[in-house]
Amino acid sequence: MRLLLFLFLSFISFAQQTSKVDFKTAKGNITVDVNKKKVFGTVNYVFEVKESTDTIKIDAQKMTFSEVKINKKSVKFSNSGKTLNLFEGFKKGKNTVTFYYEAFPKQTMYFVDKRQVWTQGQGKYTSHWFPSFDDVNEKVIFNMTVSFDENYNVIANGFLKNSYVKDHQKKWYYEMKKPMSSYLLALVIGDFYNKIIASKSGIPLQFFIQPKDTAKFEPTYRHSKQIFDYLEKEIGFNYPWKLYKQIPVEDFLYAGMENTTCTIFAQDFVVDEIGFNDRNYINVNAHELAHQWFGDLVTAKSGKHHWLQEGFATYYALLAEKEIFGEDYFNHQLYRNSLQLRNASKTDTIPVMNEKASSLSFYQKGAWALHFMREKIGAKLFQKAVQNYLKKYQFKNVETSDFLAEVKNVAHNFDTVAFQKMWLEDYHFPTDIANEILRKSTFMQTLFDVQQLRKKTFAENKDKFSELLKSDLFYPIKTEIIYQLKDVNFADKKELLELAMQTNDVKVRQSVAEFIDEILLEFKTKYETFLDDKSYETREIALIKLFNAFPESQAIYLEKAKNWYGNNDLGLRTTFLLLSQMTDTFDENQKQNYFSELVDYTSSNYESSVRQNAFNAAFQAKQPIDDVVLKNLVNATSHHKWQLTKFARDYIRNLLKTPLYREKFENLLSDLPENDKNQLQKLLNEK
Repeated sequence: MRLLLFLFLSFISFAQQTSKVDFKTAKGNITVDVNKKKVFGTVNYVFEVKESTDTIKIDAQKMTFSEVKINKKSVKFSNSGKTLNLFEGFKKGKNTVTFYYEAFPKQTMYFVDKRQVWTQGQGKYTSHWFPSFDDVNEKVIFNMTVSFDENYNVIANGFLKNSYVKDHQKKWYYEMKKPMSSYLLALVIGDFYNKIIASKSGIPLQFFIQPKDTAKFEPTYRHSKQIFDYLEKEIGFNYPWKLYKQIPVEDFLYAGMENTTCTIFAQDFVVDEIGFNDRNYINVNAHELAHQWFGDLVTAKSGKHHWLQEGFATYYALLAEKEIFGEDYFNHQLYRNSLQLRNASKTDTIPVMNEKASSLSFYQKGAWALHFMREKIGAKLFQKAVQNYLKKYQFKNVETSDFLAEVKNVAHNFDTVAFQKMWLEDYHFPTDIANEILRKSTFMQTLFDVQQLRKKTFAENKDKFSELLKSDLFYPIKTEIIYQLKDVNFADKKELLELAMQTNDVKVRQSVAEFIDEILLEFKTKYETFLDDKSYETREIALIKLFNAFPESQAIYLEKAKNWYGNNDLGLRTTFLLLSQMTDTFDENQKQNYFSELVDYTSSNYESSVRQNAFNAAFQAKQPIDDVVLKNLVNATSHHKWQLTKFARDYIRNLLKTPLYREKFENLLSDLPENDKNQLQKLLNEK
């Protein structure tokens, strides 16, 4: 209760400030020091005092300030450690404030082993690296000049208006023309190649990629222009900014982030032709682009209305995928989301219109709510309501009632009150209504019918299964059949499995590879064809199962896989390295070389997804675990990415249950850097 009260009072204080003071523009002139993990420089804000106020606050987490001037005159100020407080020198009307600041950000600005620097403001707040505003209702036009090593790229919001080099330091000046909330301020530093193309409407689309990944450029950014052109047309409101950039960064905290004009996304989505079939960037690409309208242009006033951003972005991303992959794909994704929502509502009792709602509610249920609405009022009226909403509230903040009022204005017979109650205020998911909508799809009706075949015997279903597997129906129907064949005697289902494999559909074939538990000798040759599939995930499944099923052929399988690396997480490579330790195919020197490679992947030279796979493999290998792996595991406990941190801490906790490992970790303490030593000591002290 105390925490809730504090948050409530904080929100009130921010709301009171925005009603009295309006910050208009910001000019930052900053330098980033990678060695010291420090950012510093000067900031100039122009602001308008609308009503008399005692103190004006700028959010600034653990920063130091000097040379503070208001209207060009030095003034006294206070620094709470969380805010820069201004209490003299300003007047009603237009004012300026300038100051110098320094910060050593512990979050929001991340330094990735001198390879990259990037920011992530949402949820953690930009005020950790740039004095700004944690209140999303304060919208400012940000212009940034950033100084850094000339051998790198610096990317920020807006147009690059100018850049020049002086004393091996380069300055990049980025300019915005329209206001945005501070959490959308972005900065990326790294080594990137980029390519610019124009959208149908003439908007420059700039795509970045690391030089080592240039061969992956096309599959990574596949359909990007099509997505942009489609969303502009479907939303019916011109892209609200002057250009759009996308940058993949290492160890990003989330899939992507919709910084205004400048989406940052995870390196895991940088894929080659084969990797595209396993995990591609298309949904995230469309989702973050849709946010440029829903979130960046029009921003929810508070967390209670967060679905106006995430629900819209999720839904328009699905519509964009429908444009690319077809209507059956679209309906199947909606169906999968409905299953998640139905199951979650058994325990999750927080509705969409609640700042504590789950991501599943904000994203997927928000999207389903919009789909229901669009189905009820029709696509044209839905588009008109969205257009009116965006036009009326552009560069402003909104609540749910603002959007629903625009819906009511164009669809007079649509009951927005009932809609809000059922979809946004009731935690239950209306499965029957969702399924009624889905059944309009012939594909979905067929899928539902096939699911009902689970109640019948294999003999009753065999002919039907054969007919469906020979058809050109979308793959989920066929994977459902494979699932139903899982426990059927191999001799009885062999013919159907061969039919499924002959579809040459990546997902259908992967389903066969996955659901066959025992590979009989008569099926060995056919099963080995999975090793050539256009899917690293399928190859990994097949490699493991064949290696275990046929020891006499291990040398053949490992020879085939010796140059495989797979997706960005190197899952396929680490699987090969693990298997190399479990065979007599290689001599001890070769085994040691492969194990050394595996150990190297546990180090901080690699992304968290690679390290996690490598740790798992290293501890399963038959080689003794050396101190390097244990040190790297301890080092991972303080990584900026919480997923790796949790993984490493939980792994150590489990190892500490074994006296031998407890002794090893205790002996490591004296050799560890101070931070790692502290992290390990905490784990050793746990009861």
